[in-house]
Amino acid sequence: MALAPSFSATLPNKLRPGKHSLASQPAPVIFHEKSPLSFPIPNTASTHVIVSPSKLLDTADSGIWRTRISFFPGFLTKGRDAKSLKEELYATIGPLDRGAEATPEDQQRVEQNARKLEDVNEIKEPLKSNLLNGKWELIYTTSQSVLQTQRPKFLRPNGKIYQAINADTLRAQNMETWPFFNQVTANLVSLNSRRVAVKFDFFRIAGLIPIKSPGSGRGQLEITYLDEELRISRGDKGNLFILKMVDASYRVPL
Repeated sequence: MALAPSFSATLPNKLRPGKHSLASQPAPVIFHEKSPLSFPIPNTASTHVIVSPSKLLDTADSGIWRTRISFFPGFLTKGRDAKSLKEELYATIGPLDRGAEATPEDQQRVEQNARKLEDVNEIKEPLKSNLLNGKWELIYTTSQSVLQTQRPKFLRPNGKIYQAINADTLRAQNMETWPFFNQVTANLVSLNSRRVAVKFDFFRIAGLIPIKSPGSGRGQLEITYLDEELRISRGDKGNLFILKMVDASYRVPL
């Protein structure tokens, strides 16, 4: 879900950690189109901010939810089970380096694979499902604010990116690993049984320096497919996030 969910951007001046030796590090981002899982915040139209370590979440600067309509009728996937569709999806995204190496044609193939799975989704109310709880690894996204492909590779998040969710307490956390180890936590507000609004509260630079969110870090995330091992989410800016379960027992700090 949301966070719907990671996922490096520069902090606004008022969030810069002074003369601390880590101040020159890129700050964590949270899945957002304009840079975010994730997991760019405040006024994303003009500033890059932390929306989640590498952005598993899209931040909403337009306030407009873009409805995703499937153009793949159910008969195209009828007779195919989720297992075979997931194997096809994994094979497609495997060589794409979390989406950083994806061509437009690759993105189209992944989109088609994802829609086929969405068509056979059996969890109609994911926010009420215990399958949502735990730590998820981001394995593919279309979000440039997460991928940061315009930067040299050594300035991008090169380690794994995680997003954790507590469905019962409506808490989320995005986590970058190597080389920056940035984190962000957020409160979730249920909009319906599939979609949440995301309100970020704390960022941690290098996993150590806590910075309170200025209050403008917000986004939305919709969960369009969920089972015990795979989650597909879509941000309010149209980005696609695909995650796999790595630790169902993990709990987001309160």
